[in-house]
Amino acid sequence: MKGKSSKESYTIMNELVLPNDTNTLNNLMGGRLLHWMDIAAAISAQKHCNRIVVTASVDNVSFQHPIKLGDVITIEAKVSRAFTTSVEVRLDVYAQNIPSGTKVKSNEAYYTFVALDQNGRTIPVPPMLPETNEEVALYDGALRRRQLRLILGGKMKPDDATELKALFFGALDKD
Repeated sequence: MKGKSSKESYTIMNELVLPNDTNTLNNLMGGRLLHWMDIAAAISAQKHCNRIVVTASVDNVSFQHPIKLGDVITIEAKVSRAFTTSVEVRLDVYAQNIPSGTKVKSNEAYYTFVALDQNGRTIPVPPMLPETNEEVALYDGALRRRQLRLILGGKMKPDDATELKALFFGALDKD
């Protein structure tokens, strides 16, 4: 199966924060943002896989900056690594207040998707071929993030997480 670059999955999605998207403080509701992020990430994953994908996991999402009524949200998504039947998608979220000209990064997250065939069974996905230093760093870190997700989901024993163990215990061995 031919590999793909991260830029082939690159997706930008914009949304205007309207009154129905906000809470009583006129801040964007977190659930609405997670919904938009899921859509952007799914589009990115589908571009990479050329298949229907389903959300398998969402990593910790921290809200670093409030997003206000009237802000324009920009969500950038791209595949950071492909595994056998799944892909990890990196998202960066920016909030822009157009009248004031300010733009701040408000969130980042990793979503994991599984590719499915027409019968709803998992199917192999193309490998992701990192090209830039940033893509290589995201690619390398994806295995550790995956192992952590599997441990937290009860699908892997901590003793089997060789990449995580090397990260923590390898540093101790060097002292």
